[in-house]
Amino acid sequence: MKEIKVQKGQILQHNGELNSKIYFVKSGLLRSYSIDKKGKEHIFMFAPENWTIADSISPELPCELFIEALEDSEVAVREKNIENAANTKSLIKRINVLQKRVIMLMSSSAIERYENFIETYPNITQRVPQKMIASFLGVTPETLSAAKKDWYKKNKI
Repeated sequence: MKEIKVQKGQILQHNGELNSKIYFVKSGLLRSYSIDKKGKEHIFMFAPENWTIADSISPELPCELFIEALEDSEVAVREKNIENAANTKSLIKRINVLQKRVIMLMSSSAIERYENFIETYPNITQRVPQKMIASFLGVTPETLSAAKKDWYKKNKI
């Protein structure tokens, strides 16, 4: 495993590449996302400190996701093969977060999605633009704004 420093805005992985890797964030913040046929971004996952991020596609197939640094970051990079998955806890956490997210997107209201986001990523709400949070939650920025307003009223913050 090698460690690298990446600059804010640097793309570590492009959709269609065959060199998928596993990234462990030592400091900073990464995100994975796709771009649909209409050019709209859909954020799949954020990876703050001590999180692992990767494309789940088999190593011999083209990647489906872009991975980008949202902040200057220090990242440990590992070749993608499950036999080398030394950080099993981090991988299990990633799978659990993704499973919970899929279920949430199928069945939750915008305010419930926002509450789950805050619970899952408590330290990044001020680190990413609101349009990225809206994309991650699968709602428009206007819907996110209304959900946040309702959440603040509910929690009297």
